[in-house]
Amino acid sequence: MTHVELVRVEALADTAPYAYAAVANGAPLVFTAGACPLDEDGAIVAIGNVTDQTTQVMANLAAALEASGCGLTDVVKSTVYVVTDDRDDLLAAWAVVREAFGQHDAPSTLLGVSVLGYPGQRVEVEAVAVRPDGH
Repeated sequence: MTHVELVRVEALADTAPYAYAAVANGAPLVFTAGACPLDEDGAIVAIGNVTDQTTQVMANLAAALEASGCGLTDVVKSTVYVVTDDRDDLLAAWAVVREAFGQHDAPSTLLGVSVLGYPGQRVEVEAVAVRPDGH
């Protein structure tokens, strides 16, 4: 019996070479992969637009969390990656992330990076969450 449950999300593209989240069985933790700005067909959305890509990223993150038995308000830590060397791009992505989390202001790290995995990808967000049912 494995202690790790890899979560596949039917609502998200099946083109990613990894699970969208993992649950540590026996512990109520959920670790997501970096949510990318992919549509349901696996295509990058809003090439060049940090704000619109972040909106898609947060929708995909929410879907991965939901499929894992939790939601954005169950996140204990997130990491936000933005391809940029411009602080304004970081702040634009952060505004969308904060709006998605609402009053749930869990710890987060915001980073400017040089490149992400998909051509045209500007934003990625990963999270660690706790399942509310404790399983």
